[in-house]
This record gives sequence, structure tokens and C-alpha cells, in this order.
Amino acid sequence: MYDVLIIGGGAAGLTAALYTGRKKLKTAILTIDVGGQTLLTDNIENYPGVDPMQGANLMSKFREQAEKFGSEFIFGEVDHIIKKEDGNFQLNLSNGETYESKTVILASGKTARKLGIPGEAKFMGRGVSTCATCDAAFFNKKTVAVIGGGNSAMDAAILLEKFADKIYLIHRRDEFRGDEITVDRINNSKKIETVLDSIPKEVSGEDIVEKLVVENVKTNEEDELKVDGVFIEIGYELKTDFVEKLVELNEIGEIKVDDRCRTSLPGFFAAGDVTTVPFKQTIISAGEGAKAGLEVYRYIQGDKANISIDWK
Repeated sequence: MYDVLIIGGGAAGLTAALYTGRKKLKTAILTIDVGGQTLLTDNIENYPGVDPMQGANLMSKFREQAEKFGSEFIFGEVDHIIKKEDGNFQLNLSNGETYESKTVILASGKTARKLGIPGEAKFMGRGVSTCATCDAAFFNKKTVAVIGGGNSAMDAAILLEKFADKIYLIHRRDEFRGDEITVDRINNSKKIETVLDSIPKEVSGEDIVEKLVVENVKTNEEDELKVDGVFIEIGYELKTDFVEKLVELNEIGEIKVDDRCRTSLPGFFAAGDVTTVPFKQTIISAGEGAKAGLEVYRYIQGDKANISIDWK
């Protein structure tokens, strides 16, 4: 039994864990990665008090602080949540594991949108990636494909130039949607080959990625590309369907919270990009995570809480 289970290991979740840990609450973070979307930022210049650094390095510091104050990490994906008759929560993971807590903080942020093609799930982490910043270095002198037509896809391709020998940039339309200066750099690259009017159909291989089948949307002809890796850069989505019967959501699936990170269900809190709070920034997510952590403490302690709303 935990005092609080935090879903999501990004800025909001790690900061919440730091605060609940400092309050001596038994805390665990359930997540599929550590760092969240901040990992995708190559250079953060607007986090106060911190010199410009890679997002991964900043999140590493967040993790160290959370662990310093006793937070556990449980790696897995939460499948559904049950509010039990005794008021506690039961969290069921997709791998069959279950955990219980007095409270929950949902800080899962946004998740990478998937392609939904054969082989994608099988080779996730074995050649298929949604984070070029995280995984580009693993493809030194390799051939890779990047799927997408916006700035994130083009930035991923440009980053991969530092490592891979060849990059296929695959887009379903006949032109890119990103900044003109970035498009020019893509077109002038000796390593990047654009594959336009095309969509991915299947990822295949033995134990790791070996091939990507693409289809031309105008001719319906298929082509087989020999690649060592596939980077999916087609945007992000909120995954809140597993709590839609527990808490109130807005029209785009964000969790409605008040100014203290409370949802419509007592004991269930939310923080960061997954909520209705505007401006999806690392520092804002961290601040919301701190609020959620303190509110969890107030909720558990009740009248005994030694934390006050000092402006009232």
C-alpha cells in the first residue's frame, strides 16, 4: 500500500514525487520512461536558475532528487484504475501487475502518436523509436527512416545526420509543413533522402528492424527500404481514456483540474500537460507537480496537515 502513486515520469510527476517524498509519504512513480517530453528538447534555455542544457540532463537531475527522498520507480503502463469501496485506489498495469494507494496523481503528459502498422509494436525499442534525441546515438553509421512532415520530423532527421550514414524522411504529402529554413536544410542535405507522397505500411525483421515497406499514396506502388531503425515523429496525443469514467475531462480529453490540481474525484489529482492548465512548458509542469504533491499531503493528513494556505 502506497500513500501516493504517480502516473508519469516527466517534469510534473518527478516534481510531485520530490514533494511527497520530502513529506515522508510512501511514493512510487509508474511510468514507461523517465523524463517525458522534456527528453525531446535538445537545448533548454528558459528554465530559471539553470544554465542551458539538454532536456535529458535536466530530467536526470529531477530523477536524482526524487530518488534521494525515497521515490520508487515501477516501469510499466497503467491499463485501468479502480476506486475501491474503502476509498483507496487500485492501479492495474498492462502486464498484469496491480498496486494500491491512498491517492493518485496523474501526470502522464502527452504520448507519442503511433502509426498502427504491422511490426510497430513488436519492434518498439528494437529499432522503432519515438525519440530521436534519446536514441539517435544508437544508430551510428546506420540507415534509418523518419516518419513525419512537420518540424519535429525534420529536426529528428537533422539530428540523425550526426550519427547515421543515410536517413529516409517519409511524408504522406508532396511538401513539408515545417519552417522554410529547415526545409531548405533538408533539401540540401547529402545524407537525407526525402520520400514524399508515401506512407509506411509495415516494419519487419528478425529480432531487430531490417526493413520498412512504404506505399505511394498516388500510385499505390510499394517500395521496400532496408533500414536499421524507424523514428516516428507524427505528433502527440493525450491518453486519458482509461480515466474517463473516473474524472471529468474536457472536449479534447484533458483532465479538468482546479487551481490546486484537484480533479472531480476526491483523492485523485492531476498535473502537467495532461490537464487543462495552459502553456505546456517544463517549468509549468514542474510547478503544477509541486502543487499536486502538497495537495496530496493535505488530503492524507486532513486537519493534521502542517501546511497552510498562507494567503487566506
